Amino acid sequence: MAMLEVKNLGISFGGLRAVNGFNITIQEGELYGLIGPNGAGKTTVFNLLTGVYKPDTGSILLDGKDITTLHAIDINKAGIARTFQNIRLFKNMTVLDNVKTGLHNKHEYSFLAGIFHTPAYHKVEKQMNEQAMELLKVFELDQHADTLAANLPYGEQRKLEIARAMATEPKLLLLDEPAAGMNPNETQALMDMIRFVQSHFHMTILLIEHDMRLVSGICEELTVLNFGEVLAQGKTADVLHDPQVITAYLGE
Repeated sequence: MAMLEVKNLGISFGGLRAVNGFNITIQEGELYGLIGPNGAGKTTVFNLLTGVYKPDTGSILLDGKDITTLHAIDINKAGIARTFQNIRLFKNMTVLDNVKTGLHNKHEYSFLAGIFHTPAYHKVEKQMNEQAMELLKVFELDQHADTLAANLPYGEQRKLEIARAMATEPKLLLLDEPAAGMNPNETQALMDMIRFVQSHFHMTILLIEHDMRLVSGICEELTVLNFGEVLAQGKTADVLHDPQVITAYLGE
C-alpha cells in the first residue's frame, strides 16, 4: 500500500483551474520532488493535501485512509505535517516553545489543569520539554533552546521549522521550498539534513523546490507541474532530461 495516493485532484478559483487532474503515488520512505514554474500550482497542491483548501474533484488517501474532506488539524493528526516557503515560526517565542507547539497534538491535559497548574499539568509539561529537547539535539539546535526564534540565523530558522513539523510525529513531511534564500553552503547542509531526517526518522518526504542541484541530488522520483497539470512524472534523472520539461521549466 502506498503512503500517499492522490487521484484526479483538482480545484478552481474564480473560474480558473488552478490544479487539474493531479495524480501522484508516493511509497513509504520515499523522497519525492514536486517542481514547476512559478504559478504552476505546487503550493496549491500542498494546501489541498493539508486541508487548507478543499478540492473540487479527486481524492487523497494516506495509508489507505481517505482524508480528502478532513479539516487541517485532523489531517495533521492523521500524519501529514508541512513547512512553508515563507518561514512561519512564532518569532517571539523561544526555540524550545516553538517545538513544544508541535507536541500539543500528542499531549493533553484538562482546561482546569492548565489554569491551576496541577500535578497533571506539570507532568505533561515535563514530558513535552524532554521530547522537545531531544528533537532540538537531533537538529543541533539544543544550545539555542532559550533563544527567541526571531534571533536565529536564517538557516537555523529553517531547521527549527522542520523540527517543529517533526514534533507532530508525521508519516509524511511536506517541505515547501526549504532552500529558498539559502547560499550554496547552506543548501548543501540542508540536503544533508533532509537525507538525515529521511533515514533517522524513516520519514516519507514530498519536496517542492526550485534548486535543481538539490532536487537532482536527493529526490528519487519527480513530478513536474505546468499550468496546474502534470507535465512529466517518473525517475528524477529521466524527468529532468524530458524535452518538455527542459522547454517549459528549465527554459532551454
